[in-house]
Amino acid sequence: MLKSDFAGIYPMLVPFYLDDDRVDPDMLRRQVEIAVACGCHGLGVMGLGTEVNKLSTAERRDVLAIVAESLAGRLPLSVTIGENTVRGQIEFGRFAAELGADWLILQPPPASDVAEIELLRFFGAVADAVPLPIAVQNAAVYLGIQLTTSGLNALHRQHPNVCLLKTEDPPETTARLIEATSGEFRVFVGRGGLDLVDQLRAGAVGIIPGMETVDRTPRIYDHFQAGRESAAVALYDEILPTLVFLERSINHFVTCSREILAQRLDVGPVRHRLAREISPFGRDTIGRCSRSLGAMNVVTTGATRGAP
Repeated sequence: MLKSDFAGIYPMLVPFYLDDDRVDPDMLRRQVEIAVACGCHGLGVMGLGTEVNKLSTAERRDVLAIVAESLAGRLPLSVTIGENTVRGQIEFGRFAAELGADWLILQPPPASDVAEIELLRFFGAVADAVPLPIAVQNAAVYLGIQLTTSGLNALHRQHPNVCLLKTEDPPETTARLIEATSGEFRVFVGRGGLDLVDQLRAGAVGIIPGMETVDRTPRIYDHFQAGRESAAVALYDEILPTLVFLERSINHFVTCSREILAQRLDVGPVRHRLAREISPFGRDTIGRCSRSLGAMNVVTTGATRGAP
């Protein structure tokens, strides 16, 4: 039986770039150490928040190898697979498994007007070939493709290791999804952490937020699970303005969350790839969000060359 009882806060790592446009390995290592020190329950990498759509296949492999080596099994590792073919997803999934990934999130191929049966065959072929618990990223708002609840139920029946879901829906939709799938899937919600407490009330087992609020989000989850909802809500209120500002589009989220994280860690200048332009007002908002959250003074124990 595969372990599948994953839950909690799995922040998605964000890439930083060096002067020559390479991914900064030290900032990846530093984020791993911060996530561990902040009490995260797992770690996510290679999702849209890791700008997987802006990384080459070689870079994706390098990023995953750096993160897995740095994490060294201290937390469960979730790896999103964004390759465009069945063969590509199988190869990357097996690579992730070899490096110690605990579960995978499969993104649908970037094709419109695809019959659902074809998507079910796509995901099923990958699930059968990679012996890990599998989540489907069911996120039409970002990916333009979403399986029906009947399709998800069929996929789970035919491929039992497809037992998790990654969604980007509001809490009301999360609750309906869990009911329609009879609780067969452990549901993680992204949305940068927006509606975190309500998503947990709706039945989500975990949240995949950004790194810019990682000193708060695990504590919110822990308060909620311990029955301290008022404490969870009070802490959530501290990050809510930042989450509302960030939750507009993936490119906006990654660009601005990277800037906020950099300011909170006192690193810079920040370099981006194919980023949306930040207006003077936007930069002012980023500064206000960073100051409201405060410096991210986290004591880490790992060796991170990029850390002060």
